[in-house]
Amino acid sequence: MEIYETQSEIAKRKNWLLSLVVIVLVTFGVLILLQGVALALTPLLFNLEFNEVLGLFSGDYEVPNGRMAMLFVQGIGSGIGFWLSAWILIHFIDRAKLNGALQLARYDSKKIGLTVLITLGAMFFNGLLVYWNSLLSLPEFLSGVEAWMEEMELQLMEMTKFLTDFQTIPELLMGILVIGVLAGIGEEMFFRGLLQPKMHRYTGSVHAGIWITAIIFSAIHVQFYGFFPRMFLGALFGYLYVYSGSLIYPVLAHIFNNTFTVILVYAANQGMVDFDIESNDSFSYPLSILGLLVLLGGIYYFKQSKPISDGEMG
Repeated sequence: MEIYETQSEIAKRKNWLLSLVVIVLVTFGVLILLQGVALALTPLLFNLEFNEVLGLFSGDYEVPNGRMAMLFVQGIGSGIGFWLSAWILIHFIDRAKLNGALQLARYDSKKIGLTVLITLGAMFFNGLLVYWNSLLSLPEFLSGVEAWMEEMELQLMEMTKFLTDFQTIPELLMGILVIGVLAGIGEEMFFRGLLQPKMHRYTGSVHAGIWITAIIFSAIHVQFYGFFPRMFLGALFGYLYVYSGSLIYPVLAHIFNNTFTVILVYAANQGMVDFDIESNDSFSYPLSILGLLVLLGGIYYFKQSKPISDGEMG
């Protein structure tokens, strides 16, 4: 189960609304502050004019060193931002304990290997979810909203293509660090380490806690046509945490998922493999079903070997 021990009144179930308001305020405050700091440092670190930095984030991707600069801002403002937000909320607001020593003690090399296998299975199955998600359309009376979402999707895809169009090995390594490592650690610390146990506490259901957190996790990425695949991944990370009692496994799964995708995109750009990040139908039904069976079998193993301790919730 999740590890989140706290005696703070603001973290208790009866104060759930106040607690969520505090989470939103602290998180947005930290993210905005760190992005501001990163933007202020960018001209100095990457030899850019400030107007070039502003142009870069307005869609002018011809700026020299633009990719490295944007990755730097994303790494500081998002990856480290989510980690710092969670740390502040956990230690200073909730005055909670995550029992890091206990989580590290639950490291198991066999489960690490199984986590990688589960994540690969999820990636195969997610190809099918991406395709199904792309077929969804809103009712006619919401056509304006759908048009807005499609425009937002195009803008985000253009940014994603730019960020992952690595031209050098240093850019690739920066991409792995920011998109893989920092995002994996920061987002898992915030969503699974902080938010999921709170949703569990507020709803009284571990499964509701996992899925509500997964929905929020997907929604903050603001990609409607990738909503269900990302929600599914969020739930998978949630179950890995619940059934292992350690954030090591969801963090590793998140890092592996993102890093593998980054490397795959790089290999495709170099002509080494056939992969298109924009494609919604690059999947195989047999591989998708096989992937689902692999991840379900892996999660079942985690569940059967779930640790029990006095420090766990419900």
